[in-house]
Amino acid sequence: MPEFYKNPHHIITEKAKSLGFVAVGFSRPETPPFFDKFCLWVSAEKQGEMSWLTRNLDLREYPVKLLDGCQTIVTLAYPYSSKKPGTSDGFLVARYTQPRVMDYHERLGNLAQKLAQWIVEWFPGSKTRICVDSAPILERSFAYASGIGFIGKNNMLIVPEFGSYVFLVEILTTACFSLPETRPVDSRCGTCTNCVDACPTGALEKPFSLDARKCLSYLTIEGRGEIDIETGRKMGRCFYGCDICQEVCPHNDESMSKDVSLPSTDEILNMGEEAFKDKFGKTAFARAGLEKLKENIRIVRSRFDC
Repeated sequence: MPEFYKNPHHIITEKAKSLGFVAVGFSRPETPPFFDKFCLWVSAEKQGEMSWLTRNLDLREYPVKLLDGCQTIVTLAYPYSSKKPGTSDGFLVARYTQPRVMDYHERLGNLAQKLAQWIVEWFPGSKTRICVDSAPILERSFAYASGIGFIGKNNMLIVPEFGSYVFLVEILTTACFSLPETRPVDSRCGTCTNCVDACPTGALEKPFSLDARKCLSYLTIEGRGEIDIETGRKMGRCFYGCDICQEVCPHNDESMSKDVSLPSTDEILNMGEEAFKDKFGKTAFARAGLEKLKENIRIVRSRFDC
């Protein structure tokens, strides 16, 4: 019998790591951990204007509905740099944006597609579906269930030895194979509350409890309204996203090195839509759009009397 059919999860893991994924886990498409807590969270409307989080709760509860005949969920973690991207005049954005490369949805989707093709070749007739922040599935819950990491008090998945600077990808497949014996990783937060203590807006109300309506990542990317002056003062020099609850986490790289990968804020403020599409149309900044980006820059710069 070919080695693959004896230990398919080992071969899938090797192939995934050859593509740059740093952690790989496997689980069945059952009701995910923390589903009830998620339902309570959205019922309290702490998701803000992210209305898509309130839809398709049946799919979140029963992920087998995302792919008819689904038998296995492969969870993949892909790292992003701990360097903080910045502008040439000293302003900053969240690390995940990676301005020099294509938006992670498409980039990681392409990598996962290669792995999915291998799975179909190994299991002829099987089907797959790839999810990269693009389907109603509780990604962190399945990552936790698969044993690749634990949920930190900031609600981020923390992969031991790699921290929380990772993207998550799922491959749902109808291929059914034996899974390795796994158990969720025990929390390694201990008594640490750095993330809760450091949250500038109090969005982390207590360990494991986030009010997205106060979160700077939400307000600078997903929120539709303008940011008020008081909140703007809490943004520091960062005008897109927020990494503070990750920066203070002892499981992450303590380095605060910067990567000057953006033009000056003056250049961005003077951009038209066509120039923005040429420069940022395939990056994470396309999510918020040019006008939101400009609003964020103005509120941050006002604090520094620019």
